[in-house]
Amino acid sequence: MPLKPAAFVFGVIFLVVGILGFIPAAAPHGMLFGIFHVNAAHNAVHLLSGAAALGCGLAGTGAARLYFRIFGIIYGLVAVLGFVQGETLLLGLISNNMADVWLHTTIAVVSLVLGFASAPRTEGATSRTDLP
Repeated sequence: MPLKPAAFVFGVIFLVVGILGFIPAAAPHGMLFGIFHVNAAHNAVHLLSGAAALGCGLAGTGAARLYFRIFGIIYGLVAVLGFVQGETLLLGLISNNMADVWLHTTIAVVSLVLGFASAPRTEGATSRTDLP
């Protein structure tokens, strides 16, 4: 998947999830969709992540690539922290349960693949369509 559209998809999803986390019908008793434990800090992180993804997607492919690299590393660290701490507040602020941890692991892997597996094109590089 091209990086700019992927950044837009991530951005929209994270913004929607961040907003839904504040809606009691979508997150009764702090459980988004009845599965993921959320609180105001967790929702704020989703909103910031979504805004950053959209901004990087608008800025260009290089910014989107950097976003996915940094985002993947951060979410990987958050996942590891979640495995270590278990179902407690991460950093004393962000709600967490094992469903969150596995989702953060998946997001980290996808982000790292997008950020590191897509090599930047060099100036003057020929594509298959340029060959005789």
